[in-house]
Order: sequence, then C-alpha cells, then structure tokens
Amino acid sequence: MTSPLVQWAGFGIAVCGVLGLLVGSFLNVLVHRLPRGESLLWPRWHCPASGHPIHAWDNVPVLSWLILRGKCRACRAPISVRYPAIELANGALWVFVAIRARDWSELAGGALLCSACLALAAIDAEFQILPDRITLPLTGAGLILSFLSTVRTPASAFLGAGLGAGSLFLVAFVYERVTGQEGMGLGDVKMLGMVGAFLGPAGVLVTVLLSSVAGSIVGLALMAAGKGDRKLRLPFGVFLAAGAVAAFFFGEGLLAKYRSFLH
Repeated sequence: MTSPLVQWAGFGIAVCGVLGLLVGSFLNVLVHRLPRGESLLWPRWHCPASGHPIHAWDNVPVLSWLILRGKCRACRAPISVRYPAIELANGALWVFVAIRARDWSELAGGALLCSACLALAAIDAEFQILPDRITLPLTGAGLILSFLSTVRTPASAFLGAGLGAGSLFLVAFVYERVTGQEGMGLGDVKMLGMVGAFLGPAGVLVTVLLSSVAGSIVGLALMAAGKGDRKLRLPFGVFLAAGAVAAFFFGEGLLAKYRSFLH
C-alpha cells in the first residue's frame, strides 16, 4: 500500500509539512501554558518576559524567529530556540508521516501521535509531568481512528492501550513495593496507553524496548560523567516519546527482522 497523498505527488507532502509547522506553533503554546494551568485560548499569545502581545506577522513558524533574530520585537528579550525547533521538528515529522502512511487513518494517527509525543517530551523535560489533557484525549483519538483503518483493527488498538497502560502500571507497582521508592508516575502509564491505542501491542513492545535502551544509555552516560548516581531520576516520558515515534516509523521493520532471525 502507498501513501494516500501519492495522487497529489509532492504537493500533498508539502501541504503536510506546512500544516505541521503551523501545528508546531500551537504545540509551543501547549508546552508553555498547559503545565502552568493557563488557558490555551486566552489571553492571546504574548511575550513571556514583558507580556507584550505578539502579532500574527511575528508568529510565522520559524521565519519570524529568524527575522527577529530570536528576540521579542517589543522588549528584545531572548526567545528560546525551543520554539523554532519544535516547529521544525513537527513539520519534518508530518512530512515523514505523509510519506509512510498507507491510508488516511494512519496519516491522521501518525500526525497526532508524533505531535503529542513531541509536546509531551518537551513538557516532561522541563516540568517532569505528562498532562492528562494530552494523553487521555489522544488515547480516545487513537481508538476511534482504529475503526477507520485498513491496516489495523479496533481489537489491536484496545489491546495495545490496555497492554501499554497495564504493563507499565504493573512494573511501577512492583518496583515501588520492592524498593519503597516510586519508579515512575501514572503519567508514564497513561502515555504508554496512548501509544498502544495508535500502535497496538507490537508497537508497545518496540516502544518499551527502545525507550528503555535509550534511557539506560543516557543514565549510564550521566553517571560516568559524574552527574548522577543510581538514584538519578530521568524524565522517562522523553524516552517514551522518542521510542514511540521510532516504533511508528520503524517498528514493523524491526519486528520483521527479529522474526527472520527466529526462522
């Protein structure tokens, strides 16, 4: 099966990229306001330093940041490079999703999953939380899209959500009972349930494997550099997000190679 955008060739891919940049701008609003308990709609977007309203022509994804040289037009306060980075990353991910997707459901699901993972990774890295206002609605969206899909089934989506949330909850519960310390929060549990709703049981397994390996490597590297010890707590949501995105794009290929080794 080929991408449903193949009939529009490069135009459809380009449109997805532009839409991804625009949605990336909204993700910046999520990352800044959601952890602070602020409204996503009001007041209108403004400079975090001075409160000066940001006009539409100063809010063009990536381009405005470059023109303003990373500073607010009104107060000249620096604007974090995170803003264009998230916009660019989301635009690129939507392009890759558009190329890979085999039907409209997978196109929508892949775009939603990648954007959600990007926002969750940025929030968890800064605030060490994974908001329910992202994970729970996106879990519902993943389940609903499974009824419209030609490449996965609702049973797979529901099983994936249950396996993702249930398995990680069990691991966290056992770890806390054995060590007396909280190993991970319920935010991680709900996030993996969200991933399972989009990727199914196989995607959950690949996500857990990749995120665990990545987290272990980073943790060991930090300890080797003298910046942590065995009690070091890392924002696991960042690694779950990276693992989920990788599983969406490469999970089926990795599983196929693994099965080939067994034969």
